[in-house]
Amino acid sequence: MNFFNKLFLLTFCCLAYSLNSMAAKVDTIEMKSEKMQKMVKAAVVTPHSYTANQSAYPVLYLLHGGTGSFRDWLNSVPDKQLLHKLADQYNIIIVTPDGGPASYYFDSPLDSSSQYETFIAKELIGQIDASYRTIKDKKGRIIAGLSMGGHGAMYIATRHPELYSAVGSMSGVMDINTATWKVPDEFAKSRAENFVKLLGPAKEGAVPYPGHTIIDMSDELKASGLAIIFDCGVDDFLIETNRHLHQLLVDNKTPHDYIERPGMHNWEYWENALYYQMLFFHKVLALNGVTIL
Repeated sequence: MNFFNKLFLLTFCCLAYSLNSMAAKVDTIEMKSEKMQKMVKAAVVTPHSYTANQSAYPVLYLLHGGTGSFRDWLNSVPDKQLLHKLADQYNIIIVTPDGGPASYYFDSPLDSSSQYETFIAKELIGQIDASYRTIKDKKGRIIAGLSMGGHGAMYIATRHPELYSAVGSMSGVMDINTATWKVPDEFAKSRAENFVKLLGPAKEGAVPYPGHTIIDMSDELKASGLAIIFDCGVDDFLIETNRHLHQLLVDNKTPHDYIERPGMHNWEYWENALYYQMLFFHKVLALNGVTIL
């Protein structure tokens, strides 16, 4: 290897090291849920600026969808650096907790191992606030998610508005009544059976599980005072449920941002959607006076 090749290699390695040292960092944590009596994992993305100062950082809790896991937002998006880039761009900590394959993020009265409302809203926040320099106040805390996680984010934030200043949903399951989903009968039946296991027999009428689905909680959502954004692709099988929630919020005069754009129920859509939701959240955090420059 001649001198110029060696110089090029050395320069390349130094540049790669420099870029890597300036990148966001991902931790995988595992904690005991006392409520569920089991270990639960989460990924924590800290921006590269986190190690350079002693500031307290805002936190986005970002929930995965059905049959997913805590690694989905890192491994399943087309751009595997998506969360790294957003954490660095907005100087925010992003936490992606595990929510089980089909929990819908509420506390099941029948299954003690599916208590994800308590885990997300109480246990996880306590662990993250104790382990990282976070803004330990709702003004610096946001929750969002996709599909099942969109339902979970809206549901948990509405029930715990003292914990979050903003909430977002992407292609969210706004109505857990599977009759409202544009899906094959077999899939709708399997999900309906899952809700029976978690919540018991469905009640008659359009709302089979009152108090456990955001479509039935529009007045509570209004009273929460949350900054709200949700979107859905026009070719998504959940588009009508999102339109229904949007209309309910228009009718009861709840301020919110609602977006429809071309897209389906897939990672290409969710990756694109998260960029727009982060702009919305950044504005909320700026108004709250907690952004880090």
